Amino acid sequence: MLSKPSAVLFDLDGTLIDTADDLAACLNRLLAEESLAHLPHALIRTQVSNGANAMIKLAFGHDLDEQLALSYRNRLLQHYAENIAQHSCWFDGLEAFTHKLKQTGIPWGIVTNKPRLYTDLLLNAMGIDQQVDVVVCPDDLGVAKPDPRPLLHACTQVQADPANAVYVGDHIRDIQAGRAAGMRTVAAAYGYIEAEDNIQLWQADHIVQHGAELTALITP
Repeated sequence: MLSKPSAVLFDLDGTLIDTADDLAACLNRLLAEESLAHLPHALIRTQVSNGANAMIKLAFGHDLDEQLALSYRNRLLQHYAENIAQHSCWFDGLEAFTHKLKQTGIPWGIVTNKPRLYTDLLLNAMGIDQQVDVVVCPDDLGVAKPDPRPLLHACTQVQADPANAVYVGDHIRDIQAGRAAGMRTVAAAYGYIEAEDNIQLWQADHIVQHGAELTALITP
């Protein structure tokens, strides 16, 4: 059990918010525009945490011409910007958990590799921008996870001791960043985990199978 943390920080996609259906819909729209068959949402879901480039490679192959890949990526992101929160939702139990943190005076935040533009669009559309205490994106510092600096910056922003803070994420890079920052780490097994991933090898301090388990694990 993790009691009275100085702050609780979350990865965004696949940890705090389930954005996979929106991103899958946008990728399949792009495929349809190219007269190609749709991909199953379950397959796309495994690549969401890896970003737009990984989704383009999944859809069009790894040997795609660089300029064509960039064009597809830009179109995908434009579709996403225009449909940012059609189906996105909190993972079960996490909205209530963040409210509980707020009520007990524990700051909570988001440290994501999602670009600032799309992060802000999503958080604004869902009203999370009015609730969260700190949001750090790769654009802000010029580095991304697994570099620990975004996590340390978030702790500084909310005046939290990293050694007593918690970071929750659904990718090995999240756990690597949290460990490098000296934070306690929680792996979100309910997130966008690829079939070949062995989450037990990530060396997280704790693993949760469901978002609601955080309420029992982390006690304000």
